[in-house]
Amino acid sequence: MAQAVNPDGLTVRRGSHRLTFLALAAVLVGLGLAALALGPVAISPDRVIATLFGAGDGVESAIILQIRLPRLLLGIAVGTALALAGASLQGVLRNPLADPGLIGVSAGATVGAVLVIVVGERFGAGLPDALRPWLLPGAAFLGAGVVIAFVFALARRGGETSVATLILAGVAVNTVAGAIVGVMVYISDDQQLRDLTFWTLGALSASSLQTTLIASAIALLTVPAFIRGTRALDLFQLGERAAFHSGLNVERAKVVVALATAVSVGAVTAAAGPIGFIGLVAPHLARMIVGPSHAFILPTAVMLGVALILAADLAVRLAVPPAEPPIGLATSIIGGPFFLWLLIRNRGRLHA
Repeated sequence: MAQAVNPDGLTVRRGSHRLTFLALAAVLVGLGLAALALGPVAISPDRVIATLFGAGDGVESAIILQIRLPRLLLGIAVGTALALAGASLQGVLRNPLADPGLIGVSAGATVGAVLVIVVGERFGAGLPDALRPWLLPGAAFLGAGVVIAFVFALARRGGETSVATLILAGVAVNTVAGAIVGVMVYISDDQQLRDLTFWTLGALSASSLQTTLIASAIALLTVPAFIRGTRALDLFQLGERAAFHSGLNVERAKVVVALATAVSVGAVTAAAGPIGFIGLVAPHLARMIVGPSHAFILPTAVMLGVALILAADLAVRLAVPPAEPPIGLATSIIGGPFFLWLLIRNRGRLHA
């Protein structure tokens, strides 16, 4: 197969990548159709398509348009945001074990939401009825923003951002967040404990259509910021000093990735709860499939992230109907062993 060299000097098999993208796109179409068709009430694919074009009956329209389509849209948003954030963080930190939870973004969002679940009624009682549904997603989004501002302020000194300090600050934030969640669990009543437990395990079915659309729109708005950083991510692989001498504004690139991560992950976590490991698994699989160029890693990671989310959602939806385990259980079953495999595979590099 003929070789082509991209502007960064990386040799790639463009025909092979094109086939990969087409294959992943076909998988996504199949998973999307299955997400709309399968569940406690199965609907044939032809009726799904007819309903999407306005020709479904009342029951089909209610199931597909009000329940399954918002769930599908949220799954796409979650997979996109976590995959892009994970791939970008792994590129900036030059660490294949990084994911959006590394610097505390997911933990901050979780703390905000948990506080609302347990003590929100005391502080939200005076809010207008129209604003009360926004209290939980708003608190989750605020928690993510506060954490990202804190860890970057802590890691920045002398006009530079220390990656090591950033990671350590994220570890500390995750520890403190775990303690706060533990306190909330201890003081919660039975109903609050149930709500808290299910929210912290993640679910695509818990959000309203309005919250889903807003979270999806926010995640979509951050996509250009991630995509425009592909050259910067490639340069980071040479080391920060070499990237700087290549003309990259290293500090600005770090801040852009951090802000885009906070906004996108905060938004989807507010809507779906914390869903782990997608930001770790999808970028690493993409790197294995298409090589080191982030111009190919990012779109491949997005398709893989969405595919993993939709497949996990289908698995929990069909496992024990009509009951539905949280999607976080499925992603942890996938991601936990994968993370251990990465640790074993990278032992020599990590100790170097």
